[in-house]
Amino acid sequence: MEFLTILTLPFVGTTLGAAMVFLVRDRISEIANKCMLGFASGVMVAAAFWSLLQPALEQSGGSSLGEAWPVIAGFLVGMGFLLALDTFIPHQHIDNEQPEGVRSALPRSVKMMLAVALHNIPEGMAVGVVLAGVGEGSTALTVAGALALSIGMAVQNIPEGAIISMPLHSEGKSRTKAFAMGTLSGLVEPVAAVATILFLENTAAAMPLLLAFAAGAMLYVVIEELIPSSQNGKHSNIGTIGFACGFALMMVFDATIG
Repeated sequence: MEFLTILTLPFVGTTLGAAMVFLVRDRISEIANKCMLGFASGVMVAAAFWSLLQPALEQSGGSSLGEAWPVIAGFLVGMGFLLALDTFIPHQHIDNEQPEGVRSALPRSVKMMLAVALHNIPEGMAVGVVLAGVGEGSTALTVAGALALSIGMAVQNIPEGAIISMPLHSEGKSRTKAFAMGTLSGLVEPVAAVATILFLENTAAAMPLLLAFAAGAMLYVVIEELIPSSQNGKHSNIGTIGFACGFALMMVFDATIG
């Protein structure tokens, strides 16, 4: 039951955020959008270190370069993996009129969903890797730590759900359809988490590399998309404040739950 809760919490967060389309009439203001993007960035950076990289270094020994190299390699490969997905999967960010990835005739709304799905893949992988490590009996990972990570992902997914559903409604989609599309964009997280757990069965020896891989994938999203969007144009300080709040909140979760 604990594992099921941890797996589904991030998806619940996305669903709650998408439901804001029923509560807020107008589209998200620029200030609110930057605050939410900064907040999500802060949560993800803190989670990448406290929940992934730190346990990876502890499990590897990390007292010398020879012991730490799997963590370093995993981090770089995780970055490269998301770079490949970002390069080849057709997607379009809400604040950008130009699509990215390979050329595609997919509707703009589908490309917007794929952009959010790209953000959610590393988050799902992160939860899956930690749960796989707990299942393998890792001394550096605990159910409480996995729960803290899952709660952090759920909290930062609330604004992400709103960021996808509300603009879709502003562009002409019905509230119900915008909510459904926003919710579906978050379904990739539990799917990615379960796929990661199944893939990593009996791989305890490689856990430091895998934890670092998930951290690298998450930080790619933060550096490539979230932080630039939160700092672009006016009110960049709002994004910075949001980052600080998200980072601090994730530390609180790690200290009190993990």
